[in-house]
Amino acid sequence: MTISFLDPGQIYRELREELDDAYHRVMNSGVYILGETVSSFEDNYARYCQATHCVGVASGLDALLLTLRALEIGPGDEVIVPAHTFIATWLAVSQTGATPIPIEVDDRTFNMRADLIETAITKRTKAVIPVHLYGQPADLDGILEIARRHKLYVIEDAAQAHGAKYKGQRIGAHGDAATWSFYPGKNLGAFGDAGAITTNNADLADRLRVLRNYGSREKYHHEIQGFNSRLDPLQAALLDVKLRHLNDWNAHRESISQAYLDGLKVHEITLPYVPKWASPVWHLFVILTPNRDALQNHLTKAGIGSLIHYPVPPHLQKAYENGGHKKGDFPVSETIASQVLSLPIGPHISGPDCEEIIGSMARFAKKHAQ
Repeated sequence: MTISFLDPGQIYRELREELDDAYHRVMNSGVYILGETVSSFEDNYARYCQATHCVGVASGLDALLLTLRALEIGPGDEVIVPAHTFIATWLAVSQTGATPIPIEVDDRTFNMRADLIETAITKRTKAVIPVHLYGQPADLDGILEIARRHKLYVIEDAAQAHGAKYKGQRIGAHGDAATWSFYPGKNLGAFGDAGAITTNNADLADRLRVLRNYGSREKYHHEIQGFNSRLDPLQAALLDVKLRHLNDWNAHRESISQAYLDGLKVHEITLPYVPKWASPVWHLFVILTPNRDALQNHLTKAGIGSLIHYPVPPHLQKAYENGGHKKGDFPVSETIASQVLSLPIGPHISGPDCEEIIGSMARFAKKHAQ
């Protein structure tokens, strides 16, 4: 590709000296499990997210799973989830033995519709998981009001929202917990799998620290049946370096997204909608078009990378074929899945790259408008 969709190696090339120094500090320390390096990143990331506590774990999926387990959600329970999301949101619920209960998403923001939550609540409902999809916050006030009234936990899936703000406050502690993925392609990405949970609940943070470490706070003494899901010190050190640059990278994403919003007002392309109360971080720039496959082929031939997030909604995945859902149950989510296309965005995309992408899409739109 002339313009790749993603280039995680570009960050290493940009920050080689800082990252290499962090690597050598960890290697020379001789501490390769937890320790001060992990604690330092946890403190810094909690502060960044305007939260009191951060607990580092091995992945974003583990962050969701351990949070559900820490809140004692399991077999027989139900958790309300969006019908349009990456499947990890559903998998975490299923892996506790609980049942994910999907509700439809908004056709403009693609996030969970708060007004549909009450229709899905039963006596078995224990929690709601709103997803801040593509880097845009969900409508938390509406979700939190309903959840608090029905005494439900709110676990924010913030895997794509590093630095996003809801009504001026950073995502990280609006609900009972926010869960994070540091997959390499994220706005704040590790050099491998990594994750975390942020919360203002000290008791929850304590339970999570025990759960991630074999159910132990003292070596060889195990209070509960826990997991081996600890943030690696090397990843923590590298994330701490990258965290210092996150705001600049998010600002660059904002500039690219604004160029797209200004330049892509073309035939049969629906651009992202941003509510006034949301400050997204543009993890992905996602358009809708009924000519999705043809447009993607056009971009590929022009040397421009693109991806589909996500082509099959969870309720139609083979993994959930016994979930009782069928095609047509969630028409908005299914339409989104059939029309979404993610354009290149990130620190590796330059101004000229952006102009080339816009020009290529304009040529495609002109051709198909004839």
